Amino acid sequence: MDITLMFFFLFVIIISAIIHEYSHGWVADMLGDPTARYAGRLTLNPVAHIDLFGTILMPLMLYLATAVAGHPLIFASAKPVPYNPYNLKNQKWGPAAVAVAGPFSNLILAFIFAMIIRFVPITSQFMFNMVDLFSIIVYANIMLAVFNLMPIPPLDGSKVLFAVLPDSMWKVKQILEQYGFFILIAFIFLFSSALVPLITFLYKVFTGGGGMF
Repeated sequence: MDITLMFFFLFVIIISAIIHEYSHGWVADMLGDPTARYAGRLTLNPVAHIDLFGTILMPLMLYLATAVAGHPLIFASAKPVPYNPYNLKNQKWGPAAVAVAGPFSNLILAFIFAMIIRFVPITSQFMFNMVDLFSIIVYANIMLAVFNLMPIPPLDGSKVLFAVLPDSMWKVKQILEQYGFFILIAFIFLFSSALVPLITFLYKVFTGGGGMF
């Protein structure tokens, strides 16, 4: 992937992460918690969602760290949308529903552009180039969904894990909450490449093997 497409990839990741966070806030609002709405975060305006570390510094650091090995990787995140789980109508499954809303929004985006790749005929060089761009959108959104469903706090997958864990395993939850950020940083820089086969498999399922990946 050349540098122009890498920047487009980063742009797609940032916009998709913003939609991801908006979806968290929207579902929380629907389930009884207006915190995001009162904080002015139920908007798709990028200014409200840009985070210094997640949106700017982390992608730059990750790119520089992985480009040396010849396999550059870019990942970015938006500022988490605030919400109060105690306002949710369902205290057990409400937080999990809010958490799943973000990855689900990314999978919806991936599905829409994957259908374009599958069914729009390539009749010109312009359409061929557009399919490449749509491929990046599909891949980036699947990557966001898969990554965020990892059961590591503060990722969305941890909320789902905590909802299904029995009360007797409270110690596991406590340890993950206490050290989750450090585990996440280690995972991003050391083990995130292990997700690539799964992301690529899902990309092929969505697109039918079309596109550039």
